[in-house]
Amino acid sequence: MKKIIHTLNAPSAIGTYNQAVQSHGFIYTSGQLGINHNTGKIVEGGIGKETLRALQNIDVILHAVGADKSHIVKLIVFVTDLNGFNLVNDSFKTFFQGVDFPARSTVEVSALPMDAKVEIECVACTSE
Repeated sequence: MKKIIHTLNAPSAIGTYNQAVQSHGFIYTSGQLGINHNTGKIVEGGIGKETLRALQNIDVILHAVGADKSHIVKLIVFVTDLNGFNLVNDSFKTFFQGVDFPARSTVEVSALPMDAKVEIECVACTSE
């Protein structure tokens, strides 16, 4: 059984997918860009700002089903330039302040939608 997750407080899908799906105690988000949901545009300020906004978008989606960043077990990060890796890490430190870091993979890709510098997928668990 699966439940589609959609909240107006996070960017809408820009393609043929949902913001997230909940199934068997897990939440799987689609890749989140650093989009300001009010403007529909990528936030300015580079990879660090985009990373923090993408993480905040994930958190809003999780809150829509009563979860939060403490439920995140794995993040997959796609970046267009690994030279920004330290800025990504700084944003993770800011976002996860006081919460254990999840498992994570980071992969450099040639391009992302909307010319974004980062996209983040999330797997969260709401039950053991």
